[in-house]
Amino acid sequence: MTIEAMIEATIGKEGGYVDHPADRGGPTRWGITEAVARANGYKGDMRDLPRATAVAIYRQEYAIKPGFAAVAEIFPRIGEELFDTGVNMGPARPAIWLQEWLNALNQGGKLWPDLKEDGAIGPATLAALRSYKALRGAEGEARLLAGLNGDQAVRYKQIARANPSQEAFVYGWLGRAA
Repeated sequence: MTIEAMIEATIGKEGGYVDHPADRGGPTRWGITEAVARANGYKGDMRDLPRATAVAIYRQEYAIKPGFAAVAEIFPRIGEELFDTGVNMGPARPAIWLQEWLNALNQGGKLWPDLKEDGAIGPATLAALRSYKALRGAEGEARLLAGLNGDQAVRYKQIARANPSQEAFVYGWLGRAA
């Protein structure tokens, strides 16, 4: 899966301008929050955020910087899942889930060394993922994807239970974890 394909799939889910009163991210366009747009130099009204600007932000902040593009080179569906989840709830959380799962799947460090679960996808995480792929192949990708989606669904429930105003979004969020 290319970065462009990941971006297109996510922009299709996110849509245009939204300013839901319960959305803690505030106004968004193309799924880019105002805070992220400002941090990336956009100064205009969020209603006018150009699609090309959103694509550039997605590419840098949600694909390249967190390492999800590199993951997609190993396991395309895992990379796409991490990218989409990172857009929805920030890139650190799904990156940590990946590291947690790789640690849970390494048979006590016998298959590859335990990873630091810090959300930084670097050479060690990518090496562990390559080892996992060599051992488990396509079936392994499907199972790892199921684990990541399970973590995502649980997180949505936690968010709604902690703040009932967020229940307005749970049904749509679960579509991302399916």
